[in-house]
Amino acid sequence: MKLYEFEGKRIFKEHGIPVPKGNVLTSAKDNVEVDAPAVIKAQVLTGGRGKAGGIKIWDGENNAADLLNDIFSQELKGEPVRAVLVEEKADILQEYYLSITFKGSTATPLIVASAAGGVEIENVAAETPEKIITMEFNAITGPTDYQIRYMANKIGYENFKEFKMLINNLYTAFKSSDATLVEINPLVSTPNGLVALDAKVVLDDNARFRHEDMHLKFIKEQKSLEGIENYVEPKEDTITYVPLSGDVGLISDGAGTGMLSLDLIKDAGGEAANFCELGGITNAQTMYDSLDRVANNKNVKSILIVLIGGFNRMDDMANGIVRYKEEKGLNIPVAIRMCGTKEEEGKEIMKQANIPTFNNLLEAVNYAVTNAGGE
Repeated sequence: MKLYEFEGKRIFKEHGIPVPKGNVLTSAKDNVEVDAPAVIKAQVLTGGRGKAGGIKIWDGENNAADLLNDIFSQELKGEPVRAVLVEEKADILQEYYLSITFKGSTATPLIVASAAGGVEIENVAAETPEKIITMEFNAITGPTDYQIRYMANKIGYENFKEFKMLINNLYTAFKSSDATLVEINPLVSTPNGLVALDAKVVLDDNARFRHEDMHLKFIKEQKSLEGIENYVEPKEDTITYVPLSGDVGLISDGAGTGMLSLDLIKDAGGEAANFCELGGITNAQTMYDSLDRVANNKNVKSILIVLIGGFNRMDDMANGIVRYKEEKGLNIPVAIRMCGTKEEEGKEIMKQANIPTFNNLLEAVNYAVTNAGGE
């Protein structure tokens, strides 16, 4: 999961890494709470903002609102600007590059540093690779004093104590958040010490279970910038849903049965609106959720449900269908062919709800196609 710069800097700040004072704006009408001179930076998840015009300097003489309007009106590499970060302008003495990531072949942590900061590291690697210093280190103990001193000497930074604290704090941020990359470009020296002017943080999605609250917070924040308020993550389930172009909604509790039903719908003169398969051992809730997906397709004029009760109980499937009808309504024809485990109980539940069931699959298919307006 990629984070915006302001989100990455939030993590940096929590771990004692100096960042400039600033505030995030989501509209050109928001108040700029930083005194000029300041830097106004588009917040996007792609790189190369500066070259694309996504970074502006506000010197106090030019109009901040004009700069904000200009940035908010842009698309940077196809990504619309939905937020900007306004920060105090740093008194830069020297720019560096610093990151911690994993070495792909060994999955060991790796420090990458360079005195050529402020430009894309890929360009430095291609044009002057000798300016990039890399060093693997022990994931448990972290970088040693020798390694940190060596890196500081190579990039020409003399304050070893300060550089050591920064490296250690950056590794703590990397490790504690289960990141795959923490990058500062540029890391700058100022009269008051080192400051992270930028932040690129990528979190490991596979480690989300250890940081559920943090991941969900960032996801909701990013969704909010897209205009999606009160975002609720979709439930994980076993349902396979593939939209098609017809008008007969199809639900089956097996892939093979579903494929057969697609052919039978076609043979009967109809066209399926979807392929929806419940996915193995299921329950009433899965049946309910699958109906919710299929019935919400405005093109669906009838629904065919094909169930074979091997592992699945037909009374559970019937209860899911009836609950959906009671709570959300089923105002289109529904044909159900169910057989197997608890078949009679399931059919009785359907009968009480006035939903027709069929013993013969071909009859169910013909009913669904005919009531959808097919041949």
